[in-house]
Amino acid sequence: MFAIIETGGKQYQVTEGRYVDIELLQDEAESKVVFENVVMLVNGKKSKVGQPYVKNASVEGSIVKHDKAKKVLVYKQRAKKGYRRKQGHRQNFTRVMINKIRTTAKKSAETASEE
Repeated sequence: MFAIIETGGKQYQVTEGRYVDIELLQDEAESKVVFENVVMLVNGKKSKVGQPYVKNASVEGSIVKHDKAKKVLVYKQRAKKGYRRKQGHRQNFTRVMINKIRTTAKKSAETASEE
């Protein structure tokens, strides 16, 4: 089972027990984070597609670390003009370990057991 979530203006495919590198979050390392914008849940024939998001679905994770990606070099040059510029960029990201993918069936079962 996996889910497609939306965060930071991008969509990511996530699976329980695996980590994903996403746009930088402001939360501290080792803290919990919940993603409410679930675009799609894939579980065989029980797959659900949101319009735009799946109702009552969420993905829970914990922040492993904040880091920078590998350097990307940007090089500009104009032919026969002597114009050369070399610049590097390292994008910040947050590594999140996905702990749980919650669906509507799991939430309704949990609320029934609490009552």
